[in-house]
Amino acid sequence: MTLNGPEQVRKAFGCFATGVAIATTKSSSGEPIGITISSFNSVSLEPPLVLWSLGNDSVSYDAFANAEHFAVNVLARDQEELSARFAATGKDKWSGLAWTEGAHGSPILPEFSACFECSTEHRYPGGDHLILVGRVLRFEDRGLDPLIFYRSQFRGAR
Repeated sequence: MTLNGPEQVRKAFGCFATGVAIATTKSSSGEPIGITISSFNSVSLEPPLVLWSLGNDSVSYDAFANAEHFAVNVLARDQEELSARFAATGKDKWSGLAWTEGAHGSPILPEFSACFECSTEHRYPGGDHLILVGRVLRFEDRGLDPLIFYRSQFRGAR
């Protein structure tokens, strides 16, 4: 099979269902930064490692590329609106959101299915993305069904 362009590749990638999460960190000036991601994966149990990728053209690129810590807030099935809020650019994503600060300073959302607080272990170039590998330092699993993205649509588990 030949590649016919980015849109066809994106459509084929959409055949693989993914969870939806919001990665968070703080800027160099201490402002909260967050972005919706669907590229989150576990890597290792010993030590506990996770990875996710960030577009090289993301407005949040510098904050995450230089961050020593970040958090990944896995969204619950009823959090489509929050996913859309953090996927948008050019607006205050944090307005009216009662977030807390994690143990290492990363913003933690008030609601989530699971949350992983991480130190940045590795950064790798990956085509038009930066691959971030984090060591899980703390986590919380609330047991809520996750929000799933499949074929460009949100789905709930079950």
